[in-house]
Amino acid sequence: MKIYTKTGDKGMTSLVYGTRVPKNNLQVEAYGTCDEANSNIGLALSFLHNVEKAEIEEVKKVFYGIQTILFHVGAELATPSGKEVRWKLKEEDVKEMENIIDRWNQQLPPLNNFILPGGHPAGAAFHTARTVVRRAERCAVALGNTNPLVLSYLNRLSDLLFVAARFVNRQMGITEPTLHEN
Repeated sequence: MKIYTKTGDKGMTSLVYGTRVPKNNLQVEAYGTCDEANSNIGLALSFLHNVEKAEIEEVKKVFYGIQTILFHVGAELATPSGKEVRWKLKEEDVKEMENIIDRWNQQLPPLNNFILPGGHPAGAAFHTARTVVRRAERCAVALGNTNPLVLSYLNRLSDLLFVAARFVNRQMGITEPTLHEN
């Protein structure tokens, strides 16, 4: 099987069910941004590959699952209006993230200053993924007819990524960079 099809050489691509649209179509931008976020999560996890702490193993397990669900989010965003979504999000997906956020956040010091993105490479990559998820959320909102569960999922995912960055930095013994007033 060849990887290249040449069907996109003229600036067109296919949505789910084969509908052809320009590559700058807002639906393509929305699901492409989810793919970008997924890649950034993978980058963050790659920095934790050889870390064998129970708390970090949990982070890896959680985010490997989230990477799969992000494909479901992308499928929702890539499905033309009026067509059946093949991989549906579930309310439990959002609730599970809320539980993880609450559990990890309880183990963190309270926020007294703004956190600057950075710290351990994995923490910094989770912060990058968070900003990409926020962009995906903006794209999904701009579509106007997005499943509200997709919007909730993306919103909660950005919260989870923020807490994950802080959690990983703490577990790796890195002091969080904070905003300093001049």
